[in-house]
Amino acid sequence: MKPNILLVTADQWRGDCLSALAHACVRTPNLDALAAEGTLFARHYAGAAPCSPARASLYTGLYPMNHRVCQNGSPLDARFDTLARLGRRAGYDPTLFGYTDTAPDPRGMAPGDPHLTSYEGVLPGFSVRRLLPEHERPWLSWLRERGHADATDRSVHRARGQVAEIGNGPPAYGHDETQTAFLTDEFLRWHGEQDEAWFAHLSFLRPHPPFVVPGPYNAMFSPEDGPAFLGAGDRATERALHPYLAWQMAGQTKGSFVQDADGRVEDWDRADFAALRAVYYGMIAEVDAQIGRICQTLRQRGDWENTLVVFCSDHGEMAGDHWLLGKGGFFEASYHIPLIIRDPASAAEGGRQVFAFTSAADILPTLAARLGIAPGNHQDGASLLPFLNGAVPAGWRDAAFWEFDFRDIAQGRAEAHFGLASNACNLAVIRDEAWKYVHFAGLPPLLFDLANDPGETRNLAGDPAHAGIRLAYAETLLSLRARHLDQTLAYTHLGESGPVTRRPGA
Repeated sequence: MKPNILLVTADQWRGDCLSALAHACVRTPNLDALAAEGTLFARHYAGAAPCSPARASLYTGLYPMNHRVCQNGSPLDARFDTLARLGRRAGYDPTLFGYTDTAPDPRGMAPGDPHLTSYEGVLPGFSVRRLLPEHERPWLSWLRERGHADATDRSVHRARGQVAEIGNGPPAYGHDETQTAFLTDEFLRWHGEQDEAWFAHLSFLRPHPPFVVPGPYNAMFSPEDGPAFLGAGDRATERALHPYLAWQMAGQTKGSFVQDADGRVEDWDRADFAALRAVYYGMIAEVDAQIGRICQTLRQRGDWENTLVVFCSDHGEMAGDHWLLGKGGFFEASYHIPLIIRDPASAAEGGRQVFAFTSAADILPTLAARLGIAPGNHQDGASLLPFLNGAVPAGWRDAAFWEFDFRDIAQGRAEAHFGLASNACNLAVIRDEAWKYVHFAGLPPLLFDLANDPGETRNLAGDPAHAGIRLAYAETLLSLRARHLDQTLAYTHLGESGPVTRRPGA
């Protein structure tokens, strides 16, 4: 029997923010229940940041070095297979609720096509039931219908009755009126119309900023909750770690995180970060509650036992670690993300936690293997199905790998600041149990001893005593990139007897 497919992404959710992973204060009972029936991947990593590059890896099974979506606004090459196209070949009508942040391939499009004016396009292969781009107009219109006459733009995210710049004041909309609730309602309405196997992608915006959430979630956590912040004890020491980090810290603006706030994040102190983090945890709780609604409804309607659920994020959130908010750069919190897969065909293995390193690029190969459909091009990721059945695939990776491109094609700010060409404004990271190596194309590298410095505060790349370790990891990274160059036709040979294709490992 063909399973239903439910892919849920929650934007900017840190990988440690699950109570199933013993977080200090976050409670996610509905995701914990999902993990108890499925498999929780404790060391799952985004392929990149921000949204468009990260989602491109999720949707194509490719590392950024191959899909080449470098930033929000970088087009996705039309030749690549996608998760939605694969689902369509398997006989589904993959349907989107939310957004995919996919800038379309401009080649062959008319110069005046309005799709060329935004990076918030739809991944090829998806039908759209409810689009919810960054301007949020469909949701705002819905709020106005519910009596919120002032819900005309994103100023609806201002905290009501809050005098201070930062606090836990609620917005004007209620807990059943959030963007998450809106999309959940749309999905459940659509689900009630289905009479055959379905494939749905719910792409929730939260817990992405602005940091505000209605009650009761706004008061669930206090600034004193949560673990200690990672990083240096003061900003000056943090900035001195690396030139890119200093530039990243200086460039963050308050308005990116608190609606209508003015000034720079550098004006906020640790107490401010703690207050924002408490709101962030409340936003996570709000999303968890809506996921609970979905699971409960699928049970009530008799669809649960035939529904494969994948829950993940696109990238993480710094949440004050290293004096940063948001995502990007090279630190763990920006790239470590949650992944839970519940497959009814693997129910006997429910409640398993996997500590092998997994990647966003593994999602498409996993669904391809589950549905018996071959991807249309080379894949950097690999199927996670063996883990769902309690096995470890032979030759599985022993490290996480991610990339970040900080080029600025539109305005050239990074290029001007560092004196680099655009193609030198990038970094690649390899991180295993013991060490983390960060290679910049045009800036100095970093090397962290994770066993003795888990907070990543001491760069050992320039220490002669660690030169051998640095070289070994640089060589490992080079070998990884060489192995993952596009192999789509590299395993095909044309000879007298015609095309011969040898699959990897054959």
